[in-house]
Amino acid sequence: MPMRTRFHTIFIALTLLFGSGLRGTAQGSLDIYTDGLDNGFQDWSYATHSLTNTSPVHSGRYSISVNTVYWNAISFHQTNFDSTPYKSFTFWVNGGAGGQSLGMYAYLNDVYQQYYQIPGVLPPNTWQQIVVPLSALGAANQTNVSRFDIKLAQVGNSTSNEFYVDDVQLVAKGVTVDATQTVRLADARWFGVNTAIWEYGFDSPDTLSLLNEMGCRTLRFPGGSFSDEYHWESNYIEGASFEAWPTAFTNFMDIATNLGANVFITANYGTGTTNEAADWVNFANNVNQCSFKYWEIGNECYGTWEADNNTNAPYLPNDPWTYAMRFQDYYNAMKAADPTIKVGIVVVPGEDTYVNNLSHSAYNPRTGTTHYGWTPVLLSTLASLGVTPDFAVHHFYPEYQMDSDPVLLQAATNWAGDAANLRQQISDYFGPGGTNIELLCTENNADSGPQGRQSTSLVNGLYLADSLSQIMKTEFNSYLWWIFENGQDTTGDFDSSLYGWRTYGDFGLVLNASTRYPTFYAMKLMQYFAQSGDTILNPASDDQLLAAYAANKTNGALTLLVINKDPTNTLTRQITLNGFVPSPIATVRSYGIPQDDAAQTGSPLAAQDIATGTFTGAAPTFSYAFPPYSLTLFTFTPEPPSLGIVLSTTNTAVVFWPTNAAYTLQTNANLSTTNWGDYGGTINTVNGTNRVTITPPTGNLFFRLSNP
Repeated sequence: MPMRTRFHTIFIALTLLFGSGLRGTAQGSLDIYTDGLDNGFQDWSYATHSLTNTSPVHSGRYSISVNTVYWNAISFHQTNFDSTPYKSFTFWVNGGAGGQSLGMYAYLNDVYQQYYQIPGVLPPNTWQQIVVPLSALGAANQTNVSRFDIKLAQVGNSTSNEFYVDDVQLVAKGVTVDATQTVRLADARWFGVNTAIWEYGFDSPDTLSLLNEMGCRTLRFPGGSFSDEYHWESNYIEGASFEAWPTAFTNFMDIATNLGANVFITANYGTGTTNEAADWVNFANNVNQCSFKYWEIGNECYGTWEADNNTNAPYLPNDPWTYAMRFQDYYNAMKAADPTIKVGIVVVPGEDTYVNNLSHSAYNPRTGTTHYGWTPVLLSTLASLGVTPDFAVHHFYPEYQMDSDPVLLQAATNWAGDAANLRQQISDYFGPGGTNIELLCTENNADSGPQGRQSTSLVNGLYLADSLSQIMKTEFNSYLWWIFENGQDTTGDFDSSLYGWRTYGDFGLVLNASTRYPTFYAMKLMQYFAQSGDTILNPASDDQLLAAYAANKTNGALTLLVINKDPTNTLTRQITLNGFVPSPIATVRSYGIPQDDAAQTGSPLAAQDIATGTFTGAAPTFSYAFPPYSLTLFTFTPEPPSLGIVLSTTNTAVVFWPTNAAYTLQTNANLSTTNWGDYGGTINTVNGTNRVTITPPTGNLFFRLSNP
């Protein structure tokens, strides 16, 4: 979102103001001891100790001194409590003379659990932080944790064995975002959807409005497996001359050009010809000036479910060697029609995936092994022909006929492994010449078979957002959901364990303009998460059921998407933003159960749509409650930078502000609202700080930072 204009003004004659810092702990974590016992914890220690030791201390006024013998302990007791929100027990320790080793116990309902030996020995006169995962103590995700002991497990270098403990706490589970841990730039081709010849009313204002509303930037045509049977000029499929399809190529062309979309066209490999494909390129880009750039040769041609009439000897159907030989012909003919287009192949991860025959093999020089799978044979054959495809297409559906909500909501982690596998195969079987072959995804959905309850449920919406967010962290440069509009299906999985209320399934994002599925709203939300040119980050979450994704926006904002995959529990977690200081007020967009319930009751579309509001507690560390089965998207704007001034000599002063702030220094002699102007002198940068040296002016001089 655009930043409001912000100003920070100082007068050159200001005296320096000194502020005192407030000491506190991160919201969400549970203090056990700071300058005393906190949050109802009691001292159950069985060791000589003091809770008010004055030296040494790690922070504040006091620490705990412990002067004890082997196996005695300081102990912190509490009424049974739930440890689910916490991930670790931490404390700071100073070894005094040093040489001691420590161990820990946790107690459930006052019964001790497994012992944990803290590695190493304490160095002398040094504070260090000890972090012990609750899982190592047998206390993770327990409802009856009651006590923690820190034991002296080995005597030290003095007869007293004295050591000191401070700042004891349970650290909350949470999400950590490092604004400097960048992954890659966002690509407009990630925001895409498939279209098909069977979509009625596709070429309409409603379609264009829906595509714009959901932020669609990329389209694909003519539709999955029918691509290998579709003849674009006649608008018929192979063997059927009695029915033209409702969406002809010219209809698609009208929507795609009005949308300004990146376009993928799948040429008919199974029953078409190279001349037909070349004529299609000519009609689209030369005759009609569409500039449709990406042309796939066939759809999932490795699958025996695909039509494939390439059977004249020595060719074989659904065969990688045949496909490579024919790809060469398609590539040359289509590039002759328009040399600016990109022409791509279909691939699959795994060297032994889709071994449809043993007629040809491929040798991997890196591993010294021979393989017969689709991708190795295809790549090695193309390399031998000297033909380099512009891109390689991958499709992914994690389920087939039997659906599981928990499984689907963990399935999006495939993308990193698939990208690595395909890139390795390109390196192994094509060689250095394949470095610039792009990896693209042009189909993804949950279940590739008959559609059931899950496809139109909130769970599939969560999966779409999770899958798209995961692919953004890989080298895949496109993502197209299958499909925009398809139709109702009652032949899939409707097991009672599946979440959802609709009595039919549907591949599509929408049924019509007034019936939009959760997948539509998930895709719509993602346009606010990142756009082309933004920088994708790599945040970390401590919880498998709470996925987190982040991006640096080109306008200086930071977005954070959190997906709660728990169907019943609100998860309150600590959010930590490193390398970014947010303004206190953030925009929050959310989608989940309330909107899906509104759709069930037939409420107006506004009630079914993404909710937009503000959150006033944004800070470098804060806590937030994420509702069950929800998408929550924060947009944080940066806190305005501080503009400072110091005297450097009796006759000069230095005005300074952070280099990374997108602000301009302005000056004014009399604070008139119309007399501010950009500073025209020399600005020096030293260690991340902009500095301007000034001499005493005649009269007054004011400075401010401006961010329009």
